Amino acid sequence: MQFTSVDLFAGIGGFRIAVEQCGGRTIAFSEINSDAINYYGVNHFENHSINLGDITAINELPEHDFLTAGVPCQSWSIAGKNLGFNDRRGQLWSNTLLLLERAKPKAFIFENVKGLADPRNIDALSYIMERIKNAGYFADYFLLNSKDYGVPQSRVRVFIIGFNNKQAFDKFKIPLAINQKKTLGDYIEDDVIHIIPDNNDVFAGDYDLFGDPVSKANPTSLSSNNNGYNDYFLFNDLRNGNTTIHSWDIIDTTQKQKNICMTLLRNRRKKDFGPLDGNPLSFHQLRSIDKTINKEDVETLVKIGIFKEEDYAYTINASYQRDELSEDEIHVLDQQSQGLLIPDKISAHISKSIKPKDVLKKLNDIGIVRSVETRYDFSNTKISSGINGISRVFLPTSSIFPTLVASDSSDYITPVSIKAIDELSYRESFIKHVVQEGKYRKITKKEACRLQGFPDDFILPESRSRWMKLLGNSVSVPLISKLVEAIVETGIFLGKESEPNMTITPSLKFERVS
Repeated sequence: MQFTSVDLFAGIGGFRIAVEQCGGRTIAFSEINSDAINYYGVNHFENHSINLGDITAINELPEHDFLTAGVPCQSWSIAGKNLGFNDRRGQLWSNTLLLLERAKPKAFIFENVKGLADPRNIDALSYIMERIKNAGYFADYFLLNSKDYGVPQSRVRVFIIGFNNKQAFDKFKIPLAINQKKTLGDYIEDDVIHIIPDNNDVFAGDYDLFGDPVSKANPTSLSSNNNGYNDYFLFNDLRNGNTTIHSWDIIDTTQKQKNICMTLLRNRRKKDFGPLDGNPLSFHQLRSIDKTINKEDVETLVKIGIFKEEDYAYTINASYQRDELSEDEIHVLDQQSQGLLIPDKISAHISKSIKPKDVLKKLNDIGIVRSVETRYDFSNTKISSGINGISRVFLPTSSIFPTLVASDSSDYITPVSIKAIDELSYRESFIKHVVQEGKYRKITKKEACRLQGFPDDFILPESRSRWMKLLGNSVSVPLISKLVEAIVETGIFLGKESEPNMTITPSLKFERVS
């Protein structure tokens, strides 16, 4: 069925591909990013004459049947500043809704991040839905995940779908999820390498993560996919699990050094050692837990980069002149208790605007305070940063990959598939055959296209940062195609006159996905 479409915030044309798959024809698009405009034209054999340009400068749209818009999402994203309509990009919703009111297409899809449907943004979403109703549309919003519609990518987005015809609105049904049988192994460019661990893969003296002897008698199951094991490994030093890789698994360390690392990991969250969710520990505190630990052991872990030293407590030089200090420095000094300043105990209110540790380091350098207690923490103390820039490594047996984002990510893949008899051999085989042999990498351009449902031959720039930005800002084509197909099936584009506008209150149905 032929129908015409206008594509706002078009990017590289993910919406356009889906529309054309369902018989539509795009007659105009709006985009301001030069890279996106260029590759939109190259891939869709389109010159720039149908680009309407900056939406804030568009007064009216050409007559069309179907409007699509991937409105910029940073205003509602957790990754952004959550400014909503107070952000210039959030105000682009007003431009979009104004053009909807003026153009009056028969149907539309608006796409945004799931944050728009979060409770903190419910007033903004209600305002958007009210504007849509006042424009004469019957609309609803849905929370959908791309992984349920034919791509192995977990990408949850809000879709607002509306009709100018009540009968079509009532006929519209969200497409049923596809029973996805494929895994990452079907999408990556490498041949999958199958590994079946033998007893030699359980090394390091056959000790488990806590230094205890291993019993291999009874294989157990982890919560995961069909193979019974997690299909990715998490790289960090702050949490522990059967599929967690720590820096001491990667760096050459003795069994005693591994045990010291586990001592810190297992005790740093205990309130006995400080008020935080993760506290550094002093040498004496480590010794109180394990008397075999000596100073040289801890200092060696600092030298090889697994531990770092932190100044934990300071005394104050009583002779300092307050009028010579900045306001921030005075605020920090005023947090002393019984002659001591402990950064981790400084008021959370002050810490929101000041970095106490940085202020105290400066005051220590000029002699106003003096460090009197050193503690030890892991060098890698940010879970999202992972280890050496690696956050997670996904196996080809995984049915999903994390959301592609414009800024790239620290998620990697491996072509190695592991079939193990228990958690320990699974983990140790991963270390041996993946980590130690370096068989992991970031996804390629072609793989990223596949994860978004774009064709393999889709033309994109060579620069990784550029093509990741273009794909990360796009939509998952298979999901959009399913939605457009469902809209077409309502008969909205058959050419019948739309019903007179009726005043209704949208149901604001919230379709949740697991």
